[in-house]
Amino acid sequence: MAQQLLPTASALLLLLLLFFLLSASASAAARSPTLVFLLAGQSNMGGRGGATNGTWDGVVPPDCAPSPRILRLSPSLRWEQAREPLHAGIDLHNAPGVGPGMPFARAVLRARPRPRRLPPRAVIGLVPCAQGATPIASWARGAPLYDRMLARARAALLPVVPGTPPRLAALLWYQGEADTIRRQDAALYTARMEAFVRDVRRDLAAPDLLVIQVGLATGQGRFLDLVREAQRSVSLPNVRYVDAKGLPVAADYTHLTTPAQVHLGRMLANAYLATLH
Repeated sequence: MAQQLLPTASALLLLLLLFFLLSASASAAARSPTLVFLLAGQSNMGGRGGATNGTWDGVVPPDCAPSPRILRLSPSLRWEQAREPLHAGIDLHNAPGVGPGMPFARAVLRARPRPRRLPPRAVIGLVPCAQGATPIASWARGAPLYDRMLARARAALLPVVPGTPPRLAALLWYQGEADTIRRQDAALYTARMEAFVRDVRRDLAAPDLLVIQVGLATGQGRFLDLVREAQRSVSLPNVRYVDAKGLPVAADYTHLTTPAQVHLGRMLANAYLATLH
């Protein structure tokens, strides 16, 4: 009788092992993005929606709600389900709140009709890299923020499931408020931004990487208009410009409000989706 049960027990063990392997594979696939977006710049990319008093109010608009198809690369370089605030543990020594990343990702996923070049069941991987109060010189090649961004980007592009590496889709860039303080920095902004884009593309072996830069809504100094003009003067292929000017600003006169960040996320998504047609 025991001999008759042995094949059945072996088969059951084999089925359990197969189920475990399939479950592990499905779990890994769920934690693997198909499209990766870098989020870099200073505080308005890091997000201060609901956090301009130094503490985030915890309000999560529907456009920023978690989704199993939106992942975040954590500070320890692991994929996890993305939640606000995206830059927690990344935008150091600051209290991040709502930024444009989550509404951007959700707007891309719900695009109708779906662009032909957007994967049917895309999983978006967001890689937060922004740091508040940083001039563009702090993002030059070889600077700590630049090196941190590259390290995070390279970690994000490693395949979680063998044979299915994620694709680097775009760099979303919102920075420049700190460069409005000194005329010299404002005057050098175009050249520094172009050097930054060229360096990122070279170091990530992505010569055609899409870069979407946000035109400043506010500045920390007198030369806001000069930096905005410098942003519009960037003359490189596959660099898009989205203007935040006119979006609602919080009482600190520097940071976008939560509704403004949601709107900006949609604008960035529209700019990205327009490149897919």
